[in-house]
Amino acid sequence: MRLLRVVAVLAALTGLCLTAAAQSSLRGTGDLGIVIERADGSVCIVDTSARSILSCVDGLGDLSHASAVFSPDQRYAYVFGRDGGLTKVDLLERRIAKRVIQAGNSIGGAISDDGKLVAVSNYKPGGVKVFDARTLEPVADIPAFYGTAGERSKTVGLVDAPGRRFIFTLYDAGEIWMADFSGPGKPEISKLGRAGELPYDALITGDGRHYIAGLFGEDGLAHIDLWNTPVKITRVLDGYGKGEAKLPVYKMPHLEGWALAGGRFILPAVGRSELLALDAATFKEAGRVKVHGQPVFAIARPDGRQVWVNFAHPLNDTIQVVDVPSLKIVHEFKPGPAILHMEFTPRGHEVWVSVRDADKVEIYDARTFEKRGELKMRKPSGVFFTARSNRIGL
Repeated sequence: MRLLRVVAVLAALTGLCLTAAAQSSLRGTGDLGIVIERADGSVCIVDTSARSILSCVDGLGDLSHASAVFSPDQRYAYVFGRDGGLTKVDLLERRIAKRVIQAGNSIGGAISDDGKLVAVSNYKPGGVKVFDARTLEPVADIPAFYGTAGERSKTVGLVDAPGRRFIFTLYDAGEIWMADFSGPGKPEISKLGRAGELPYDALITGDGRHYIAGLFGEDGLAHIDLWNTPVKITRVLDGYGKGEAKLPVYKMPHLEGWALAGGRFILPAVGRSELLALDAATFKEAGRVKVHGQPVFAIARPDGRQVWVNFAHPLNDTIQVVDVPSLKIVHEFKPGPAILHMEFTPRGHEVWVSVRDADKVEIYDARTFEKRGELKMRKPSGVFFTARSNRIGL
């Protein structure tokens, strides 16, 4: 009897130890994120609450132009590499869960609204490939054929839309397509029409209604209102640079780092040192902002009061902050050489800034502009937080 009691006590103690160990290893994922280390093919998993690096994961290939999306539970990051690699990273176990090489050259991707499909936008071969988000097994291949010679276009501007749909542009063909995966079997592909010359990137609003594609080959943008039936393409801001020569473009602006704030879209102009304001109700021009250089990202603070802007080489050491109601620059500072990306914490109290050529990420108070922290990393570029998992188009 005494032996049985000892065994029972030991078993209870063992259970308590195991429970304590399990509890100490448990954590949420809402304040996690990743930072791309572009030169080394690695990502660093970060904790935004502690302003710390939890771990860096190697083996992700060519990340010279990398982006990421997150699973609905915020546990997994799907990283899209330049070499056609699609890598699923487990943020809790801090390792690669699965990796596939799905193309020769890719430019980004998206995850469906139900979190079950991951789509990748490819330059080579041109088109979009779609995968099961759990296994990374292929689900669909959508080649971007155009013209009479059967050429394949680069695809860009890939976003998710409500109803298990993806929308993307064909850079060479100047078209916009939509792939609908809501039904059984093969997806329904809709060729929505011509956008204009060289559509290079696009955004979709957080309600999933408006899709806007920028044009590199001409001044203007293409707009789709997904509430319209049938869906059609209209042109907005046509000829915004009419009569003026474009500057040499050292880096393409990114519409995916877009800003919808105060009832206006704030968008980077191509080949100009300007931001364009577009009224979100009428889609007419609502003003312009002269800025330090050619803008790359124009990112809204989550409350919409400010837009933070970084710039292309050779003026890429500077950030300017624009007050949205007045469209005036209210702050300018220089975190360091080659500022590539900015990401706000989910409620907007801080902003993380990647400074590639200084091998660091700097963290600032988003209202006072005071520096709050600094993390050393190897050639950091894109900064992506898990809060994106709850937002359409990100």
